[in-house]
Amino acid sequence: MDYVGLGKTGLKVSRLCLGCMSFGDSSKGWHKWILDEEASRPILRRAVEAGINFFDTANIYAGGTSEEVTGRALNEFARRDEIVIATKAHGPFGSGPNQGGLSRKALMQAIDDSLTRLGTDYVDLYQIHRWDNNTPIEETMEALNDIVRAGKARYIGASSMAARQFQRALHVSRSNGWAQFVSMQNYVNLIYREEEREMLPLCREEGIGVIPWSPLARGKLARPVGEETHRSETDPINKALYVRMADNDAQVIGAVQKIAGERGIPMAQVATAWLLAQDGITAPIIGVSKMAQLEDALSALEVELSSSEIEQLEAPYQPHPVMGF
Repeated sequence: MDYVGLGKTGLKVSRLCLGCMSFGDSSKGWHKWILDEEASRPILRRAVEAGINFFDTANIYAGGTSEEVTGRALNEFARRDEIVIATKAHGPFGSGPNQGGLSRKALMQAIDDSLTRLGTDYVDLYQIHRWDNNTPIEETMEALNDIVRAGKARYIGASSMAARQFQRALHVSRSNGWAQFVSMQNYVNLIYREEEREMLPLCREEGIGVIPWSPLARGKLARPVGEETHRSETDPINKALYVRMADNDAQVIGAVQKIAGERGIPMAQVATAWLLAQDGITAPIIGVSKMAQLEDALSALEVELSSSEIEQLEAPYQPHPVMGF
């Protein structure tokens, strides 16, 4: 396993980040394909054994049970000082008017709740899951700074927003001498590359680590066009993102399938290898519900695409409506 700095920080993370949304209790009003604790543990153990030291979850995943399952497993399988735990806040964690969003009150409650569920005194990376139009960014950034100063988080990051919003947040924190975002968790894959227009150049210029979610486009880049799975048929986020696939998306998937066939490897390895080769990408967040999916991601680290193959993969792409936030 290779390790790289998260942006311009001294924090070293593995080239793959294991996304833990797949773990928890499916009865908590979340996705039906969630793995329970017994089924999750072997995957988490294998990730640690393979050298993955970077794990991402969120307070709303599986009603908070993702943090609980992930925390218990990591506390057993790894030393705390050897792993990087990331979690997120923004989504509603209750029915009350202040149980969600990025107000000072909500963030202070959310971080304490996450630490309790994870079974740790601090998280390495605390991220805002989305932008909050109802809270001044100055309030949010000051609260995040205080969370860092209190030792409850080592670094802060953001996820899925407009580049202008991210730039504004960076300016506010820099102007006040507060902790600044060190990472951006955004939606990037071969089917959706709109982040290449503004967000990725901004991150490269600012030295921000990029940890994309859904590197396989909800699995669409891992199987032939038209082939469905239980998750793809029941995942509401999948339906929202791909309510209407562009005609050229099928051509992109076809290019992945062609190169995978020529190399004799799974499509997922080709699509992941493409993302790993992109300038400025730190660590794709891989979400898995089967051990084979984790093994494919690990194997992708050894796949080096030629310039001709990369050109074939990228050539069919056409602009898409902005999605993911």
